[in-house]
Amino acid sequence: MALRPLQNLVVIKRVDNKKTTESGIILAGSAEEKQDIGEVVAVGPGRKSESGQLISVDLKVGDRVLFGKYAGQAVKMDGEEFLVIRDEEILAVVE
Repeated sequence: MALRPLQNLVVIKRVDNKKTTESGIILAGSAEEKQDIGEVVAVGPGRKSESGQLISVDLKVGDRVLFGKYAGQAVKMDGEEFLVIRDEEILAVVE
């Protein structure tokens, strides 16, 4: 099953958390925080302006993005977790 986002929505898969710190300390499960960086998996066509013109989403599949801590809606499909998020909630593209 696949997700096809509508309007200006974007489907993001979070990037895996680091399990150890730079100094080599292994983090316990409760000490880990979810990363606010993810990879774009699907992009909606965009939204229409008041005049009816299509405003496309300025992202593409494969982009790594930074988003707000409480942004989007978590969705589980086929055992994987994704975020469905509005393009306005994406803060930056990570290059």
